[in-house]
Amino acid sequence: MRSNRYWLMGVICFLIAVVFFAAGLFTYSIRNFLNPQYQISFNRNVSRENIINFNRVKTILLQGYYEKVDENRLLEGAIRGMAEVLDDPYTVYYTADQMKDFMEKQSGNYVGIGVTVYMDENDLLTVSETFTGSPAKEAGMRIGDKIIKVDGEDVTSIKDSELIIQKIRGVPGTNVEITVYRPEINDYIVFNMVRQVINLEYIHSKMLDDNIGYVQLKLFDEDISYDFANHVNKLIASGARGIILDLRNNPGGDYEQVVRIADMIVPEGLIVYTEDRNGKREERKSDANELNIPLTVLINEYSASASEILSAAIKEYGKGTLVGKTTFGKGLVQSVVRLEGGAGLKYTVSKYYTPSGVCIQGIGVTPDIEVENDQQYRYYSIEDIPEGEDNQLACAIQEINRLIAAQEK
Repeated sequence: MRSNRYWLMGVICFLIAVVFFAAGLFTYSIRNFLNPQYQISFNRNVSRENIINFNRVKTILLQGYYEKVDENRLLEGAIRGMAEVLDDPYTVYYTADQMKDFMEKQSGNYVGIGVTVYMDENDLLTVSETFTGSPAKEAGMRIGDKIIKVDGEDVTSIKDSELIIQKIRGVPGTNVEITVYRPEINDYIVFNMVRQVINLEYIHSKMLDDNIGYVQLKLFDEDISYDFANHVNKLIASGARGIILDLRNNPGGDYEQVVRIADMIVPEGLIVYTEDRNGKREERKSDANELNIPLTVLINEYSASASEILSAAIKEYGKGTLVGKTTFGKGLVQSVVRLEGGAGLKYTVSKYYTPSGVCIQGIGVTPDIEVENDQQYRYYSIEDIPEGEDNQLACAIQEINRLIAAQEK
């Protein structure tokens, strides 16, 4: 009898516990509905020690650091660290202010010093071009200069070029001090410049001799495909029977624009495709219209990204001869997402592949005819090389004349 009474009391206690637990869940769900709570969640394969240490370090710093600590700042640093630990210079977390600057519409006008740049193999921001009439050109900055400091701040630990560029740009008429390392002299140079509105022309064309058209693309900006078509048509109308396309020192630019230009040149077929880690493939194709006059393309080690997409498609379809040096080898695709509070994340999502299935990341595009300019002109802008001294251009002219003669037989 006593055992039955104990058993009954146990059942009653269990039922009471169930009722209270259910009521607690209901109350918790209502509370969260009215006042949403955000949690940090991890996958099961994350070690228990890391989760404990994450919270412990936060608590230690909040309670024991010698100065008062902003908890939001700690959390933002942890977010930034998630991007930095991937050791990918193209994956970066942006604060709200940085994101605002990054998302400003790219145009031919901006306030700065007038250079294009890229991150080299050592993650140093390197000058790939200086523009005529710009503060950088007038001060004596040259291709190949490594930007080490901006206004006295060491920027060599910053892996994203956009974050350094934001420090260089500013208000028209304000001063900026740039310290560079120049490899050719193995020394540092300090440039003091005044920021100004830079009016850039990313495309330049002219006739060489009576039958060769020359088009230089310095960057693939938002309207370049329209401009490219106009320049090529004018050259053909002026008597051009062959075109030299100069992509040297072109760091890339707008993906849509380079696809459109490639569509004008190559025959119907695949231009480029991207593939993510799950094997999802996105293809961009050209129509049946194509450029039907001889073409040579100038490339060098500073030709990157969109320049490589275009030159690879031209080479693989046999639409032109590539002349110069192997390109930079940037074949990664980034996506940008907005986060809460105006922050943002740029991260690598896939790789580029040429029509034949080659990923150019870390490899680049090799020329059909390899030729190097004299060492003394290695760090010169294209337009600064004295007339008659550009070996690569001379080779391209010789090749285009051969192609013109072969077509007209």
